[in-house]
Amino acid sequence: MLARLLLTYIRPYRKQLALVVFLQLVATIAALYLPSLNADIVDQGIVNNDQGYIWGHGGIMLAVSFVQIVFSIAGVYFGAKAAMGFGRDVRHALFHQVTGYSAKEVNELGAPSLITRITNDVTQVQMLVLTGCTMFVGAPIMTVGGVIMALREDVGLSAILLFSIPMLVTLVGLVVRRMIPTFRLMQERIDEVNRVLREQITGIRVVRAFVREPAERARFGAANEDLTETALTAGRLVAAMFPSIMIVLNVSTVATIWVGADRIDAGAMQVGQMIAFISYLAQILMSLMMATFMAIMIPRAAVCAERLMEVLDTSSSVVESPDALTDLPARVGVELRDVGFHYPGADEPVLVEISLTVAPGTTTAVIGSTGSGKSTLLNLIPRLFDVTSGQVLVGDVDVRDIALETLWSRIGIVPQKPYLFSGTVASNLRYSKPDATDDELWEALTVAQAADFVRAMPEQLDAPIVQGGSNVSGGQRQRLAIARALVRRPSVYLFDDSFSALDLATDARLRAALTPHIADSAVIIVAQRVSTIMGADQILVVEDGHAVGLGSHHELLTSCPTYREIVESQMSMDEAA
Repeated sequence: MLARLLLTYIRPYRKQLALVVFLQLVATIAALYLPSLNADIVDQGIVNNDQGYIWGHGGIMLAVSFVQIVFSIAGVYFGAKAAMGFGRDVRHALFHQVTGYSAKEVNELGAPSLITRITNDVTQVQMLVLTGCTMFVGAPIMTVGGVIMALREDVGLSAILLFSIPMLVTLVGLVVRRMIPTFRLMQERIDEVNRVLREQITGIRVVRAFVREPAERARFGAANEDLTETALTAGRLVAAMFPSIMIVLNVSTVATIWVGADRIDAGAMQVGQMIAFISYLAQILMSLMMATFMAIMIPRAAVCAERLMEVLDTSSSVVESPDALTDLPARVGVELRDVGFHYPGADEPVLVEISLTVAPGTTTAVIGSTGSGKSTLLNLIPRLFDVTSGQVLVGDVDVRDIALETLWSRIGIVPQKPYLFSGTVASNLRYSKPDATDDELWEALTVAQAADFVRAMPEQLDAPIVQGGSNVSGGQRQRLAIARALVRRPSVYLFDDSFSALDLATDARLRAALTPHIADSAVIIVAQRVSTIMGADQILVVEDGHAVGLGSHHELLTSCPTYREIVESQMSMDEAA
């Protein structure tokens, strides 16, 4: 998965990566050349007290060092640009993949997990790319080149490498092997912490209302403790790696001095050669240590890449047809033909053979007990889900044969839980129609019975709205959401229990103002309150996913026991009549 992700999204940066390879290659060759120059200065310049030789070769060393520094910095710079661009492209692809998901995929993967994947997981892979750009070229060249240069200095002393390199590789391999399951578990723990934290922040009012702060602190503490333990396990593995490397390096250095001193005493090698050999040994082992950084990051990045590819490989169940219709009449109706719907993994269907026709200029209400499938029915029209049986038609065309943008442009939906974005009143209303004028916004606010409280705000249309609209009341939030839908002036209005937070007087005024405003549109209202839907042209009564009644208010009072029971629970029969 990691290789596939890298090959897919690193491709646009091939030229930059080629430049990074060249720069790192030059810098590495320069680094390998320096110990040899140093050995020549010691063995020929210092031993013979040749000042000219020392200054000449010292100048060459300075020039080579300058080349190494400049090319290393340039390599890191262009490598960082490629890595950051890679991260940006992956996040872009993930974001657009997730925004194209239907509610089914979002529920399956989970919002907290998706947030972690788009942020933390991408960062882990991005850091691997950055490390790879700066070390992937230098480390192997330094290792191979260092071995060659060490052999060039003294073949007999190079036998120490036969011990040092395998020992280092074995130690790193043992640690990395244990890291892979640990890092996979760590990402799951991060998901859990994000899930708990998101629930607590979103539901802070409920937590406080029921005095559940101690319990929630304990729940977060448990999730945090699990993450801490996993992170400590990973940290101990990383911490064990570096002392192991330093032990191998120091033991190898001592062995080199021990053996090298005997060879110098025997006249088999010179002091400068031993110094150069120690430098090459350090370069070889340090390059292996740099490779260790890569080895540490690869397991975690591989786990993250697997999670990212799961998102990228999960296609939306709501797919647009290649020859989808891109044009619909100005006035369209809605028709449901024997619609059935099954949630994935559910034992029983939520909706069973629901049929309904909503003509333009008419209002249809849907009522039923909690959990009867009313909201699910409404969500099938804009294709937030796709039906599992039957058809949903808009303008006499199956919604699966209509381009999604075209379908959504004809629908104005007010969800059961109205959501406002951080910004202003105006920016939220223009969310449905970016080019709406101030007059259009005020007209929608007036119809939605929101103009009075917006005018009472000091900044009026420019009044700030915080994330989720938590700085306004539930009723104000609902009215602003209704106004947002009205600004678009769509062909189909879907109100999902959108009047529940309004008092009866405001509800009545809003419905009275709404009637002429939506006279040419097909309107579907899901409601629990009978007073909200009594004036609808037809009312669909849903019970356990089945349609048990369809007709006007007065017809259903006599023909549908379920509807009559709902009415009697809310008002007297005299009021209902």
